[in-house]
Amino acid sequence: MSFSSNIGSGGNTRRGNIWPNSSLLPTTSPTPTKSKHPSRKSRKGTALINFIFSNFFTIALSISLLFLLITILLFGFPNPLISSPFKSKPPPSFKVRNRKPPQKDHNRNKNNNSINEGGGGATVDITTKGLYDRIQFLDKDGGPWKQGWRVSYKGNEWDSEKLKVFVVPHSHNDPGWKLTVEEYYDRQTRHILDTIVHTLSKDSRRKFIWEEMSYLERWWRDATVEKRESFTNLVKAGQLEIVGGGWVMNDEANSHFFAIIEQITEGNMWLNDTIGVVPKNSWAIDPFGYSPTMAYLLRRMGFENMLIQRTHYELKKELALQKNLEYIWRQNWDAEESTDIFTHMMPFYSYDIPHTCGPEPAICCQFDFARMHGFNYELCPWGEHPVEINHENVQERALKLLDQYRKKSTLYRTNTLLVPLGDDFRYINIDEAEAQFRNYQMLFDYINSNPSLNAEATFGTLEDYFGTLREEVDRINYSLPGEVGSGQIGGFPSLSGDFFTYADRQQDYWSGYYVSRPFFKAVDRVLEQTLRASEIMMALLHGYCQRAQCEKWATGFAYKMTAARRNLALFQHHDGVTGTAKDHVVWDYGTRMHTSLQDLEIFMSKAIEVLLGIRHDKSDHNPSQFESEQVRSKYDVQPVHKAIGAREGTSQSVVFFNPLEQGREEIVMLIVDRPDVTILDSNWTCVTSQVSPELQHGKSKIFTGRHRVHWKASVPAMGLQTYYVANGFVGCEKAKPAKLKYFSTSNSFSCPAPYDCSKIGGGVAEIQNRHQTLTFDIKHGLLRKVTHKDGSINDVGEEIGMYSSYGSGAYLFKPNGDAQPIIEAGGHMVISEGLMVQEVYSYPKTTWEKTPISHSTRIYNGDNTVGELLIEKEYHVELLGQDFNDRELIVRYKTDLDNRRIFYSDLNGFQMSRRETYDKIPMQGNYYPMPSLAFMQGSNGKRFSVHSRQSLGVAGLKEGWLEIMLDRRLLRDDGRGLGQGVMDNRPMNVIFHILFESNISSTSNPVSNPLPLSPSLLSHCVGAHLNYPLHAFVAKNPQELSMLPPPRSFSPLAAPLPCDLHIVNFKVPRPSKYSQQLIGDSRFVLILQRRHWDTSYCQNCYSQCTSVANKPVNLFNMFKELEVLNVKATSLNLLHEDIEMLGYMEQVGDVGQEGHVFISPMEIQAYKLVLRPHQ
Repeated sequence: MSFSSNIGSGGNTRRGNIWPNSSLLPTTSPTPTKSKHPSRKSRKGTALINFIFSNFFTIALSISLLFLLITILLFGFPNPLISSPFKSKPPPSFKVRNRKPPQKDHNRNKNNNSINEGGGGATVDITTKGLYDRIQFLDKDGGPWKQGWRVSYKGNEWDSEKLKVFVVPHSHNDPGWKLTVEEYYDRQTRHILDTIVHTLSKDSRRKFIWEEMSYLERWWRDATVEKRESFTNLVKAGQLEIVGGGWVMNDEANSHFFAIIEQITEGNMWLNDTIGVVPKNSWAIDPFGYSPTMAYLLRRMGFENMLIQRTHYELKKELALQKNLEYIWRQNWDAEESTDIFTHMMPFYSYDIPHTCGPEPAICCQFDFARMHGFNYELCPWGEHPVEINHENVQERALKLLDQYRKKSTLYRTNTLLVPLGDDFRYINIDEAEAQFRNYQMLFDYINSNPSLNAEATFGTLEDYFGTLREEVDRINYSLPGEVGSGQIGGFPSLSGDFFTYADRQQDYWSGYYVSRPFFKAVDRVLEQTLRASEIMMALLHGYCQRAQCEKWATGFAYKMTAARRNLALFQHHDGVTGTAKDHVVWDYGTRMHTSLQDLEIFMSKAIEVLLGIRHDKSDHNPSQFESEQVRSKYDVQPVHKAIGAREGTSQSVVFFNPLEQGREEIVMLIVDRPDVTILDSNWTCVTSQVSPELQHGKSKIFTGRHRVHWKASVPAMGLQTYYVANGFVGCEKAKPAKLKYFSTSNSFSCPAPYDCSKIGGGVAEIQNRHQTLTFDIKHGLLRKVTHKDGSINDVGEEIGMYSSYGSGAYLFKPNGDAQPIIEAGGHMVISEGLMVQEVYSYPKTTWEKTPISHSTRIYNGDNTVGELLIEKEYHVELLGQDFNDRELIVRYKTDLDNRRIFYSDLNGFQMSRRETYDKIPMQGNYYPMPSLAFMQGSNGKRFSVHSRQSLGVAGLKEGWLEIMLDRRLLRDDGRGLGQGVMDNRPMNVIFHILFESNISSTSNPVSNPLPLSPSLLSHCVGAHLNYPLHAFVAKNPQELSMLPPPRSFSPLAAPLPCDLHIVNFKVPRPSKYSQQLIGDSRFVLILQRRHWDTSYCQNCYSQCTSVANKPVNLFNMFKELEVLNVKATSLNLLHEDIEMLGYMEQVGDVGQEGHVFISPMEIQAYKLVLRPHQ
């Protein structure tokens, strides 16, 4: 996402590199002003000296000698210090220095409530909530540094410790934005990588960093052997550093943690397999806001440092004033500092060159030598342009640049300074690269040859910068009095929280991209859960099927499995899942995901035959007997349920795969052509079922003519179960038709056969099961209240509205006032009441002839099922046509909970974040990402939760309200470089699972507790069932009822896992190399997550949940008929086995030959397994 303007490539003016009307132009030279934060030297030279009495030196020397003796006794003599921080040899890897010793007690967190519900959790110096509470958000003009202040310095700050400047050349390459990934590669990226190899090879002083493996892998396929060798040599020599090394630089608001792990692992493993290096520094300059989930995952992957850029400009200013732009990022539940990771936040508006050398962009732009006359980039908009450096002007130019470096340095604590040098798709040819390297080297030579300047400047990598910074803080204590800091690295504050919602300037909040292109946000999650299910099936195939044909067939699919991983990974790019790319780029992303979905479904349909014992050796290459129950005809249309045409005397088999680690009983649904069907289980035992008409979004034709059959299915954990849809099976009752009630202002309602229909009377209608009764306003078709089985009542106040938003675009949400309700009295309502499901369908009346939304509300009857405890809402959205230009569609639940405008939304499906609505920021700044869950809690402990199966945006603008945006259609570009609006809306369905819960013991007060609350155990189960649904496959051909096949099911687990233990993935990480590895190799990987849940809410509400993971789980006994011969802990990117380095507690690595694993709440842990069938 660019800032620079490359005239030759269509003008990448991403997010703008200047404000409108060129308001960044300084009108006068900067005048010194007093900084709120005292200078480094005055703080140490005055405050401490006044505080310590006169014999300070003697005491300090004595203490130092004592610590030295203790250190030598404990650890032996230290290695000699690196003599110069500018040596090209990379500094050693930094081990974790835990302030608190790790505990081995497995019951340490037996009471899950100990993490944060009681107000405990991490102790830190800074929270992002505290920053929001303190900052006034006044958007003051700071002068040349528009979002800051006029920075000044005394000049003596570097007398005792010289300023060490690392200028880090980089090129930000978006894998899709205004062009597709392949178009960018062909036109720009391949030339950039060629240029890097050529120009760095000419001079060992030159450095560069590279991030995106999607492009590097593509270039590697085309590169000559000589270029590959040169690239590898540059990496090994430390001239070229791979930073992050993920497939892409992922978005952090919409992406699910599963997909983030996948995309980083895919890139890191390719890099390690190809070049033999593993990144340890993360570089994320362009995601639009940052999540602590990313910090956690990076830490558990062995990363030591991370860099971020796009945070709210007011937060940057506040952190800079206190010299807190570098900090230790700690998870809010972490009381043991095990998740700490060092973080550098860039201070200014952009990552382009005008906004990285110092606080005055008009000056910094003069040192972007690719903007000189003769190149394709735009000239500096401030009027003064860069010129070639020569012997006549080098002194004046060097001192001008050094002045910016010094000013920037005062915003940080140390005298080690990072200065990025690059922009989008820079260094595209040798002339451009030479212009930057040549001119900067002359400036560096002048600075370095003048000792009186107390500065040294050089090209560097992130590893050079972070290594030198750590060496400096080992020598000099920069900690402030009373600062908590971290035991991992001294001198810096600790921080917890997230950085949403991002604003880049003038109170423009980037909350629009939480919802842009919601259709593809949904496809992303479907691909994610389908990939996970396929990975599990492939691992089970390799584990259980020992025939050579099995292994050959599964290995033969490996390249498509890899392609699916990479297509999912590609869409996690911060212009992919965000919905912020050009239309044809969205087509490219969508087509890739669609192709992979089809491939994975074909693989799964064949795999179930093998696992059920149906497929024989001779038929391994034949098409499968099964096909997915849902069919997608195109990349941009909703899936359609395949109708089962059960003719008289036949049956059709249906196989369900349960991707969860617990068995599940739930109400399932299939479409049939005719209603007179019977359901039988795998043993040909009758199963009670219900049939009802299929509904569709339509004013004149609500019924499709097809039918839905529902029954309660039971499927083992990670297993398969077969059912039969039969016609004419003697001895079983046919599916019982639901009763229909209807309301319509027209007389066109026609009752479908064979159902009984009656007209609804009165002003309200109800549906109920044994847990709750739902009351609806008939005229508007909206849910009004819920009555619980204990007699208590909660208002829901469902409302559907629209914002008019003439300033919104793909990134920004800029509404004109509040959302207005769009539902009018009238419309159509159909109520379906059956044994299994009760449903209210509403096609409401609106101002428009074709209403943009219809919706269904369902409750289920199924003993021991999660479904009977929730309310299912399904919204069909069609924001199509010019009537809806510059409109944004929302649903509001106006409950009676007194939540004080505090609610909780999830971060990446991994953890919750506390949200509070502030009057001092605009409405759009109070919108937050909602990848999968949001909930409110009243003072009486009552909770209202909404689970989603796709990422959307959420707000709590008034007390008791929860508002979720469903879709947006925007005519205009919002000035952030995309150059278009968002007009390619598709019809889509959005499904929510809503849950009301009452606490069973005292619960935390959301108002007084600044930490996020956790979902209940039931809420976790609801979310898992929604986001990891059963996969249904139907036989392509019916069979005669006279031919009854044997019972067919597959149950691989010896016992279901505890309810709070989730298998993130079970997979063969290198499927194409499986047959090349020895049986004793760790060819399988199991990634486990222990969910943290709030014990104030019922553990036993869901009867299938029988245990929680408060004691070790034995992986050796996990599978039936499979031996786990060895278990070895590894990093989440599967590349490190040093558990201490990853920050885990000691017992994580103590798996050895026993197989016992204990996982603390909130942790994700990966294990490499050696598996074989029982001998």
